[in-house]
Amino acid sequence: MAGLLFRLKLDTIHTNRSVRSVEAKNYMKAKTESAEKTRQNLLAAATNVIRTKGYAATTVDDLCSYAGVTKGGFFHHFKSKEELAIQATDFFAKMAQELFSSAEYNLAKDPLDKLLGYIDLRKNILQGELYEYTCLLGTLVQETYSTSPAIRAACRKHIEEHIAEITKLVSDAKSAHCPDSDWSAESVAAFTQSVLQGSFILAKAQDSPHVASESVSHLKNYIKSLFETTQTTNTTH
Repeated sequence: MAGLLFRLKLDTIHTNRSVRSVEAKNYMKAKTESAEKTRQNLLAAATNVIRTKGYAATTVDDLCSYAGVTKGGFFHHFKSKEELAIQATDFFAKMAQELFSSAEYNLAKDPLDKLLGYIDLRKNILQGELYEYTCLLGTLVQETYSTSPAIRAACRKHIEEHIAEITKLVSDAKSAHCPDSDWSAESVAAFTQSVLQGSFILAKAQDSPHVASESVSHLKNYIKSLFETTQTTNTTH
């Protein structure tokens, strides 16, 4: 009987320890998830507030208020506004990549249709408030190119990554339709990005997406003309 009671007590102890272990794991999981949610909220806040007010005018208080976190919560995740801005470029680039990789134009069989579909999407997203469709990377680098080398480097990295993606679209279309043309896919991709970033500046200046929309329409016409001109020349020869 004594041995049985002893085993029962041990079983109870082990059971209690198991319960406490599970509770501790659940608590740590919930705490980790809460911390990650706070971090994500701050990254989203940086993405939207900086695009709205600009980097210099955005304060830590602004970011905390938008994200619904305390200053303690802010500095638990980020040492400074600059560090948050740098990580926000990663956040924004990933968000943009998800948008483009899941877009319908990727289903097009003709590479030229895929390229033109990409440009159509860039025009279609010019809706809502200015901050919703302008580029965080362009906004940041215009303000900080001489004051924060780290932010400039982060922006350059992601801008060049996207230019590389556009280059792939242009290169595929060129290979399919005009492989012997004397223009490079890289230069057309860089030009495309220049038009897009410039259109955002004009939209901010005029407080309207109309000028940006027109600019993207002209971009599409120019891209089409590159292929039409080459095809006409080849037919003539």
